[in-house]
Amino acid sequence: MSQPATTTPTPPTQQTAQWKQFLSLDNRFVPPVFITLILLVGHFTFGILESYQKTLLAIGTSILAELVLSRIFLHKWPHLASAYITGISVGILLRSPAFWPYALCSLLSITSKYVLRVKGRHIWNPSNFGICVMLFLASEAVASLSIQWGNNLGAMIVIWALGTAIIWRLRRFHICAVYVASFIALAFLRAWITGDPWQSEISPITGPEYQLFIFFMITDPKTTVRSKLGQCIVVFFVAVVEFFLRLDQSIYAPLYALFMVGPIALLLEMWMNARRSDVNAPAPA
Repeated sequence: MSQPATTTPTPPTQQTAQWKQFLSLDNRFVPPVFITLILLVGHFTFGILESYQKTLLAIGTSILAELVLSRIFLHKWPHLASAYITGISVGILLRSPAFWPYALCSLLSITSKYVLRVKGRHIWNPSNFGICVMLFLASEAVASLSIQWGNNLGAMIVIWALGTAIIWRLRRFHICAVYVASFIALAFLRAWITGDPWQSEISPITGPEYQLFIFFMITDPKTTVRSKLGQCIVVFFVAVVEFFLRLDQSIYAPLYALFMVGPIALLLEMWMNARRSDVNAPAPA
């Protein structure tokens, strides 16, 4: 009679390592969980969502579009963490009394990942692309999150804590730091040019909706350049373009600035890498 198979228990040290890996912020499911917590805190505290149905529509459309387009273009099933983040970002940042903008914005965002590609990389942050297109082409029907959270310190502390935990672990805190420092310096310059109080020029960055932009949009690993120095330079120019857009009274200045600067930076990086490869290529025999 054969003996029943026995399983070797996992050593405690290995179990600890497995749990550390699961709870690590390298796990792709952790950022979606954190941004969901931000959404829940913001909504239950300040009622920031238009409705649960609209947010769920944005998330559902984003996930469905990701599944279909990945099968069509890449012939494989995708990891859905990115699609979920795109959908929930649309649900948080887009404002409209109608339902269709949420579905259309999510569809545009995900489609941009597969259609607007150069050398296998999509060059726009998906949610930034979708929201900017909607704000530009359907401004009579949509707006962006602006004052729904006010400048409440409690909401900001929650976002600072969660955002800093993610970004520090992913070694991208330098992007946030350079952007904040650049924004504040340029805000003083803008106050000097316009004659407005410097407090009013700095105040936008203290709003929680701005923190979502700082922690979760400008740090997107898929649409930022590779080098640390390059990331700092690019985010500085995002702040500079935003500076000029704010002088022109653009209320969506940060979104439009990233929309313009991000793809240019990626294309320039690709061109420089191609030049470097040509120079280093061995001469034909």
